[in-house]
Amino acid sequence: ALPIRYRAIDAGADGRIIAVGRDLRPTATLQQRLLQAQQAMERDYLRLRHAELRYRHLFQTATEGVVIVDAGSRRVLDVNPAALRLIGDDGDGVVGQIFTGLLEAPIRDAVTSLLASVQAGGRGESMRVRFLSSPGRDLTLGASLFRQDRNAQFLVRLTSQVAPPPVADPRLRLLDVLDRMPDAFVLTTDDLVVTACNAAFLDLVQLGGAEQANGQPLSRFLGRPGVDSSLMAAQLREHGVIRNFSTVLRTSLDTEEEAEVSAVAVLDGGAPCIGFNIRPMGRRMRDRSELGRSLPRSVEQLTELVGRVSLKEIVRETTDLIERLCIEAALKITSDNRASAAEVLGLSRQSLYSKLHRYGLGNLAVDGE
Repeated sequence: ALPIRYRAIDAGADGRIIAVGRDLRPTATLQQRLLQAQQAMERDYLRLRHAELRYRHLFQTATEGVVIVDAGSRRVLDVNPAALRLIGDDGDGVVGQIFTGLLEAPIRDAVTSLLASVQAGGRGESMRVRFLSSPGRDLTLGASLFRQDRNAQFLVRLTSQVAPPPVADPRLRLLDVLDRMPDAFVLTTDDLVVTACNAAFLDLVQLGGAEQANGQPLSRFLGRPGVDSSLMAAQLREHGVIRNFSTVLRTSLDTEEEAEVSAVAVLDGGAPCIGFNIRPMGRRMRDRSELGRSLPRSVEQLTELVGRVSLKEIVRETTDLIERLCIEAALKITSDNRASAAEVLGLSRQSLYSKLHRYGLGNLAVDGE
């Protein structure tokens, strides 16, 4: 059945009526896409709201004093409880005040120069300061610049002692970067047992801490059972690297999500290990499936899937493609007469309706009545 709007016109006294129909399939497609866009916006709004709640909780419970200062007016926009304790103020006299006005007079020019240096170059050295509300207490002040809603703001950090010097070893900094990167990263032994992971991986698999993942086989969280783990291990042994391998990610609650994996094996040295970079693809795959799945239509496209998906899935996709094309051809030959199309295909009408529903080729509401 097709969505069509008809307009009837009286053609004369003999009772004849002319009906002019308009195909509403383009309108229905646009409405469906609008609904999908609205749902995506609602999901993004909820994620943004949850992120803001987490930020406020972290801001309020942080042990380091944090003051948010507007870069243009130099006025205090927000301050957390830890900073109030260090400053020695109850908060009523801080928010809305010029930040340098809260400091003792001899140090104001130096702090102004520090903020100007941070605004110009993005960074500045830490320095000792004293606030008027806490005379005699030396604090260490550090600042960084960030942008929010097209406005530049300073993130001023206050500590009661001199901050430790930065670590000179770049390998340790690399570990910090891996732990904070947005993509999930997992380190395993050469037999794919998890030894370390970053926070993004814990969020994806919904675990509370790294100790719950360490010692577990990677196949507990990654890969289709009995297929992907052995395939990835064979590829790593032979080539030492995997790029953009399509698989599934399982959480601790046994929910699954499409994912893309890149990996590298470091088998030389005293402790062989394998590093996996995991990127979730669930939302992108859902959007593609909602707008219509594009199946491979050539031998070259099918052969490109080898090594990325299992042979069983390649055969299933090929069978589905051929079956769908045959049904479309039969409907075209019979001018969309489904009874005749079922006879041409050698199927029962019920089987044809089931396949039409599976491939989304028509609305069966009228036929099913």
